[in-house]
Amino acid sequence: MSLQTGLYVLPSPQEIIEYDGIYTLSFKGSIVINKNCEVAVNHYGKILKEDIYFYTGFSLPILRGNPIENGIYISKDSSLNEQEYILLIEPNMITIKGGDEAAILYGVQTLRQIISQKGAVLPCLSIHDFPGIKTRGFYHDVTRGRIPTLSFLKSLADKLSYYKINQLQLYIEHSYLFKDLSEVWRDDTPLTAEEIMELDEYCARLNIDLVPSLSSFGHLHKLLTTKTYAHLCELPDSDKEPFGFRDRMQHHTIDTTKEESYQLITEMISEFMPLFTSKYFNICADETFDLGKGRSKEAADKVGVDRLYMDFLKKLCGFVVSKGKIPMFWGDIISRFPQAIKELPKETICLNWGYAWDQREDETKALAAAGATQYLCPGVGGWNQLINLIENSYKNIRLMCKYAYQYDAIGVLNTDWGDFGHINHPEFSTSGLIFGASLSWKNEDMSYEEFLKRISLLEYKDKSLKFMSIVSDISKQSLFGWEMLVIYRELHHKVDENSKRKISGIFENLDLDSVYETNDYINSLSDQLYNTINSMDTSSRSLVKPYLVSATGIALWNKIGATIDHTVYNRTNKAADKPANLAIELEQWFHQYKEIWRTISKESELFRLQDLINWYADYLRDIN
Repeated sequence: MSLQTGLYVLPSPQEIIEYDGIYTLSFKGSIVINKNCEVAVNHYGKILKEDIYFYTGFSLPILRGNPIENGIYISKDSSLNEQEYILLIEPNMITIKGGDEAAILYGVQTLRQIISQKGAVLPCLSIHDFPGIKTRGFYHDVTRGRIPTLSFLKSLADKLSYYKINQLQLYIEHSYLFKDLSEVWRDDTPLTAEEIMELDEYCARLNIDLVPSLSSFGHLHKLLTTKTYAHLCELPDSDKEPFGFRDRMQHHTIDTTKEESYQLITEMISEFMPLFTSKYFNICADETFDLGKGRSKEAADKVGVDRLYMDFLKKLCGFVVSKGKIPMFWGDIISRFPQAIKELPKETICLNWGYAWDQREDETKALAAAGATQYLCPGVGGWNQLINLIENSYKNIRLMCKYAYQYDAIGVLNTDWGDFGHINHPEFSTSGLIFGASLSWKNEDMSYEEFLKRISLLEYKDKSLKFMSIVSDISKQSLFGWEMLVIYRELHHKVDENSKRKISGIFENLDLDSVYETNDYINSLSDQLYNTINSMDTSSRSLVKPYLVSATGIALWNKIGATIDHTVYNRTNKAADKPANLAIELEQWFHQYKEIWRTISKESELFRLQDLINWYADYLRDIN
């Protein structure tokens, strides 16, 4: 919400009233916690204390007791509901009252946002606030490219809490160190039990529910390409196929007709589940593309693919329930026959996803009519992009949150996937994260432009309010994008005539005539990013380089596309450069990219990206 004082708060409070007067945050003040608050609230006091010191230089003591003059008083109020809080800034005191621990934390987070903008002199106001949707989650892929460091995951939890998000899920296929599955993770840098348990504890202190999420049906590439378990893959010879980013996305569904498949998956769930304190467990079960097409075809011919799907899903959900947990699963398959939701345990939650900028409501409406308990799951638009498609994500999240309110969804789970190697820096999903946090908290129609201004100030401390609009413009300039360059490379491994036709067809269908002008525009936008550094808080300036490096990458790949089009396919393009020079430029760019990757991610699948970069550098030298 923007006030006459120029104050921004995200998510926007349900009710806010400004008064005349100011409160001066004195170095002689204190943070006082009422004795009716649980011990956990002490931690919220410490979070507030740290921010006050950061923005004012004052280190206020934290006390227990009754309100005192010029202090910040925190208390629990039984007349308020869960997650409902009141924040009062008066000339002689600040008061935060919450209906429960989470509500108190949300009041603290709102005050932190105010202090970040106003320092020690705060406008007098009253805020009465509560969420429109009870569960507001974020789903982060830690499998298909990047496995983050624990320190990054903790910083992500901090950011989620700052914007009042209360659920986090990490998408895992193979990137956990399962005890007896060394064949699955032996060439990776998986998360360990100790790391997950430490993160679970860290999230709990921020009132964030860390929900386990594990592939159990489709998307089991690493598991089903091992020598030991390839025989459980729906399609034969899965262990003999070379790795491909597309192949990983499109295949590797488990054969449901074998009892061994069920035993393997339930053993994995049983090992993974105890690491979490959450009452939920997400079994995923999405995009089972190959079901009924290979080893289970005979069974599918008898009972139908839908029946095979439902029988296995029902068994897995029943297993989760037998362990005392509430099952979740992705709803892309069952949305085709939504009445089948009645076959699942009544506790089951359907995660209904859709990522289009103009996402339709049909699936949501049908699942609601069938009686499904559902979360609505939009996306932050980062997969296959060097910089997230920010405006598309805004439109998608706005629509999906609208449907969540309209059809009484019990939660919103905003997704951040890593298809094709998770090329985008996770920081770039912050705008989408905030869109989801805000629109699931309050059902309002804030414009895209207004959101960008507020995110620029609140998240990037950019007083010019221009940072996010510049980044948004850069994100739209990719002409030879990551998905196309991956496909072009992978088709070169194929020797059949169909693949050869597809290779040339990629460039026939790309619009590369405007690369020269587009890259010139990217350069001007990059100059604008450099200029914003001066208007940013020093603590945020380190976030600019990843955007600049990615903008350079977008322009470089555009030029590589133009050069291949010109050199290999003989189409005139004024943006074409000498291929050997581009090979050097590409290798130098990727050196900078790797440096940024390693600041927040384990090595994970960086080697796969390196392999792709090396291929293009060699290819460019070959066509020189």
